[in-house]
Amino acid sequence: MSSNIIEISGLNKTFRVGGKHEPVRALDDVSVTVREGSCLAVVGESGSGKTTLARVLVGLETKDSGEVRIAGSPVTASLRRREQRRRARAVQMVFQDPNGSLNRRLPVGAAVDEVLRAHFRLSAAERRARVSELFRSVGLTDAHAQSLPANLSGGQKQRVAIARAFAAEPQVIVLDEAVSALDVSVQAQVLDLLHELRRDKGLSYLFITHDLSVVRTIADDVLVMRHGQVLERGSVGDVLDRPRSPYTKLLLECAPKPGWKPRRGVIDHLNSEIAS
Repeated sequence: MSSNIIEISGLNKTFRVGGKHEPVRALDDVSVTVREGSCLAVVGESGSGKTTLARVLVGLETKDSGEVRIAGSPVTASLRRREQRRRARAVQMVFQDPNGSLNRRLPVGAAVDEVLRAHFRLSAAERRARVSELFRSVGLTDAHAQSLPANLSGGQKQRVAIARAFAAEPQVIVLDEAVSALDVSVQAQVLDLLHELRRDKGLSYLFITHDLSVVRTIADDVLVMRHGQVLERGSVGDVLDRPRSPYTKLLLECAPKPGWKPRRGVIDHLNSEIAS
């Protein structure tokens, strides 16, 4: 039986927003586990807390209280360089917009080389060979590595971002809406790539998304969040085919399907169920 690679217990996080007197509770007593080698999808509407959960997990946000562990080691938002490097070797993040990790003035291979220089004692020749290997692993070539970001498509840049995340050889990769900006055909290619890499390297994923069709494609388990709380958790089949929470039913009702037409009154009906 697989052990848990991610263990989150009693996690709380609040933010001060504008001139509001009361802080906004982004995470409210959240507890999550992710089995080693599995993919947990986290779904919910904007403001549900799913991205905050991801950012706390990778140490980009400080928690108010609770425990966060990856492979048994605590995660903190430490500013100490040694701690940052240790955390980066454990967990990497792929964002929705790959441009944030690419310098528009440098070839995209430089972004991957930067990670190798930070974490490994390799010669320049060894780094070049490793960059080439990483680009091949995500379906790109040496010519792509020498290209500027402006000369690559959105799907190619997202593949570079994935290669950059893999360069640190992490145990966990957090993907925050990592395919939502891609068109359907490119999205399918990237999802297939992620599946193959997870299978071949034994990685674990935390996959943040609002697209339930993506959940069925990539995930083993799914966590449903609303207003910073966990409403439902289970296997993809159990949660999406036999939802217990009215909110999960609402998400499923609102998900576009072939020939989909909104049924009059369904949203109001389900919202009233949630409120009751």
